[in-house]
Amino acid sequence: MSSTVRIIAAGDHTLFLDGISSLLHQEDNLQVVHTAASSEELLQLMTIEQPDIVILDISINGLQATRRIRDCYPETRVILLSYHQEANMSSQARNAGASGFLPKNCNKEDLINTVRLVQAGGTSFPGKVSADTSFLRSYNLTRRETEIVQLISRQYTNQQIADFLHLSIYTIETHRKNVMQKLQLKTPAALIRFILTNPCHSVIFAFFCLVLLS
Repeated sequence: MSSTVRIIAAGDHTLFLDGISSLLHQEDNLQVVHTAASSEELLQLMTIEQPDIVILDISINGLQATRRIRDCYPETRVILLSYHQEANMSSQARNAGASGFLPKNCNKEDLINTVRLVQAGGTSFPGKVSADTSFLRSYNLTRRETEIVQLISRQYTNQQIADFLHLSIYTIETHRKNVMQKLQLKTPAALIRFILTNPCHSVIFAFFCLVLLS
């Protein structure tokens, strides 16, 4: 796992770019390597350096740029930001190939959590969540617990999750215990029965497999 997540931020307002760069710079393993004032400049930068994540203002032809990045640089994940929070805007972002969508008035925690979740292979679309995430939330899992389960599903160990999220391993273990309690599962046999009765939920399935093997 890379120690530094390389990010390009793109938008047509200097304050927007400076703000994003400043917030992310405070995190040890997040680095804004370039900024772009237009989608054209962004795509030109992409020919030189392919970042892990692009944070892109939807107002600078962001949907079109996202489709281009998806087709030409499939390893790069895109998070779109917009002043508009309508559900259809989030759907358009998803359909264009983005991995996340945030309103521009989101707080620092939302931005950082979304960046980390997307980098870990997850998606984040307020108002429209995936079936797996909806399934997890039906058990009243918190956003952090859901994030940790998704990291576990990608075979991250407790220590790797702790390092990735800048939390103590004790905190990760506590979250993991809380997840088990909320799902009301106490024994390996109960886990197996749950897997067998919920075979379509791949995230939960992977989580349980790792619990059984730990």
